[in-house]
Amino acid sequence: MSNSKEHILRTSFCLFLQRSFKEVTMNEIVNATGLSKGAFYHYFQSKEHLFVEVINTFFFDQMMIDCRKLSQNSLWEFYHDYAEQFKKTLIACRQYLNYCDTKANMNYLTLMFDALNLFPGFRGKLREAEQNELDAWTSVVRMSRSNREFSSPMSDEQIARMFIYSNAGIGLHLLLNGDFDTVDHEMLTLWDNFYRELKD
Repeated sequence: MSNSKEHILRTSFCLFLQRSFKEVTMNEIVNATGLSKGAFYHYFQSKEHLFVEVINTFFFDQMMIDCRKLSQNSLWEFYHDYAEQFKKTLIACRQYLNYCDTKANMNYLTLMFDALNLFPGFRGKLREAEQNELDAWTSVVRMSRSNREFSSPMSDEQIARMFIYSNAGIGLHLLLNGDFDTVDHEMLTLWDNFYRELKD
């Protein structure tokens, strides 16, 4: 990706994050980047096109974790690998936020709701990613149970969902409070305690 395109995406991400899609104008984005209109429109012809690429870049490319790349040897190794990858996604997120005025409101939920409401393809892509993640967790839990790593009356999918939903809840809570520095530690602490409960 060219430096100019990356600069446009980061700048636009901050503007969309601070206000809604409808409130941000193309002229405002162009002015915020400091690029000429010709240079800007070389990369993006419309605000809709730009917004979709911002969401794809930030959410799917930067924030989503490819579970296929994590250790499949045990549940313990899998969720520790996941936590390590999650820490890397937070670093990438911080790099995007370095472009932003951190004193301004960061409306993460508005950004996501705009994506869901304005661009139907985003919802399907999100559902596919969520299903892939659930399948990966469930597969590892099933394999770990068969290897007698733990014993639990909960089903494989229920255990998988406990890991996924607790991660989502902690992440959202700390993100809304702007506390990026503790989210990975909080998540791993909770997961370690849950894992010990599974083994007892």
